[in-house]
Amino acid sequence: MSPTPRVVQVAVPRPLRRLFDYQAPAGAAPIGARVRVPFGRAPLVGVVAAFRDDSPHALKAVQEVLDAEPLLPAHLMDLARWLSAYYHHPIGEVIDTMLPAKARRGAPAIPAVEFEWRPCDGAAEPDLRRAPRQAEALARLRALGRASDQNLARLGLARRTLALLAAKGLARREVAQRPAAPAGEPPSLRLTAAQAAAVDAITASLGTRTVHLLDGVTGSGKTEVYMRVIAETLRAGRQALVLVPEIALTPQTVARFQNRFGSVATLHSAVTDAQRFDTWLKCASGVHRVLVGTRSAVLAPLPSLGVIVVDEEHDASFKQTEGLPYSARDVAVKRAQMLAVPVVLGSATPSMASVENAASARYRHLRLPHRAGGASLPTFRVVDIRGARLDRGLCAESHQAIAAHLAAGGQALVFINRRGYAPVLLCERCAWRARCSHCEVNMTFHAKPRQLRCHQCDARLGVPQACPACGETAFALVGSGTQRAEEALVERHPGVPVVRIDRDTARSMRRLEADLDALRGGDPAILVGTQLLAKGHHLPGVTLVVVVDADYGFLAPDFSAPERTAALIVQVAGRAGRAQRPGEVLIQSFDPDNANLRALIKKGYPGFLAAERRIRAAAAMPPFTGMALIRARAKAANAARAALEAAAAALADDEVEVLGPAPAPVARRADLHRWQLFVIAPRRCLHRALTRLERANPQTPAASWSIDVDPLDAS
Repeated sequence: MSPTPRVVQVAVPRPLRRLFDYQAPAGAAPIGARVRVPFGRAPLVGVVAAFRDDSPHALKAVQEVLDAEPLLPAHLMDLARWLSAYYHHPIGEVIDTMLPAKARRGAPAIPAVEFEWRPCDGAAEPDLRRAPRQAEALARLRALGRASDQNLARLGLARRTLALLAAKGLARREVAQRPAAPAGEPPSLRLTAAQAAAVDAITASLGTRTVHLLDGVTGSGKTEVYMRVIAETLRAGRQALVLVPEIALTPQTVARFQNRFGSVATLHSAVTDAQRFDTWLKCASGVHRVLVGTRSAVLAPLPSLGVIVVDEEHDASFKQTEGLPYSARDVAVKRAQMLAVPVVLGSATPSMASVENAASARYRHLRLPHRAGGASLPTFRVVDIRGARLDRGLCAESHQAIAAHLAAGGQALVFINRRGYAPVLLCERCAWRARCSHCEVNMTFHAKPRQLRCHQCDARLGVPQACPACGETAFALVGSGTQRAEEALVERHPGVPVVRIDRDTARSMRRLEADLDALRGGDPAILVGTQLLAKGHHLPGVTLVVVVDADYGFLAPDFSAPERTAALIVQVAGRAGRAQRPGEVLIQSFDPDNANLRALIKKGYPGFLAAERRIRAAAAMPPFTGMALIRARAKAANAARAALEAAAAALADDEVEVLGPAPAPVARRADLHRWQLFVIAPRRCLHRALTRLERANPQTPAASWSIDVDPLDAS
């Protein structure tokens, strides 16, 4: 029997690239358990990461052991070590990112007891003629059989009404019984040959490290493939994880999965801290068999995980940009490899990195080339708006097309990837612009509510009555956002419902679901919104998509912007013609001869990707080489620059190319000056160089720096 270790090494939530030694407590403190330890002036909650027999330091004692069993099991601790090594990020902050907020604060790891309401069997038939709400609630409860406390509002039941029924002996509230895992029997829907082949290939790989790239056009039935594979996983007694890129997709996806599998757990930014911790614990105990979530769900504890699905794998929102800058897609692949389970990466516009992995046989490429149900893909048309008179961003041809589709009983979707009313408020006399005092960006004018808002730091100001520079009272609004386009559409198409969906309107999940459900009724309507509309929504009534501004992304200096723009256009275009009526896509452009746009229209997304691949390969840019972005932030620009000059010196190597330092595109954000430099090298050389940088640690009190491996953009 090995002796009890005298020293525990604890990962603490601080930007320090090491573990800290403490005197081992009298009781057990296993690896992965939380402990409260003295650190500086105040105690911290850390996680035991290792043991050792002795230490060269004078040791403080662990104050409290918070978990008798590991809160982070061994495979998640292994994943934390990989995350720290690959992203060159402090291990304590990595583990802090993996834990829910309540766990980080030291809350007891005790899942909440769930209650449910049931009708009382054998009760005499009540006389509820004078209580119609109670009668309606009782009938609904009897039809449902049971109703959990947390789902009462969604089921149309009121707790107070159920309590009145309970007082009459007609209903009872009891501890919820865990239902048996549903079999997930498929509906009578018949799979296409391509879908069936994909399901067979993926289910045959259960229990292996296979990565599948499910490359299917919009509307080809990728979700049905996911559900058939998950059904097989559940039958084998395993758990399933489904990652979606946006919170806006979660209700729709969860509803489909609940209809098939019963109870489905969710993790996304809209759940409370208490709900997140409770879901996390019930995933760890195996209560939840299917978890659907956004980026952070990839770090959830699932001890019998059998398959991981990453829907819309190309989407930029899978990349975290603050704190630990991880890619949930890449972490999903690594986690699946560590557990020897398959991962399915699904997309109608797969990323160039995934396509390259498939071409080199690292991933298995599965294709769904046709829409399910025989629906045809939409037709594309570029509208040259050079010299055209625009009505709040929309040209006359677009308005005419919208009117024609509405008259034919269809719905129109107007895509403008900019929220607010107008991006610039400009003085007509002196050209003064409303700028954020905390960031080097223009403030966006919002009409609802009427205010100026910074989309970087969320600072908000009232709209000035007169120009602060010259006193002029006349202002011009430059450019169009979703609010301004909505205004034009309401005026030009009276009597037709216009629904706007962007970050401002989608803050309420209930409202978003209600808006989308109303649109699925199929009556003529107009949707106007940002990229939230482009991602996975099934809107069978949409027959026309108008893309207002495709030019910016193709012309942006960021190397990956054309790929993201092309994918976004294809994704939003995929909302059109998903039922039996054909779809049409109009793309307004000031640069209709742009090579990227021409390739996309003439040869589709694969043709665009092939052309873009040649450019990236010739320039030795990702995915053909490794890249990291080093960012520095400081109150003084000189301090940020000096930190990166020291970093560049530490990185110097014949095999490494260093570009910069230079000011970031947004050179000041939230009162901090921001500088950056790029590091480009073959992957092994890149990581060796970043390790040298970590050891050199050019951190100073005046500036902080961070490493972003595999950056998606340079903003």
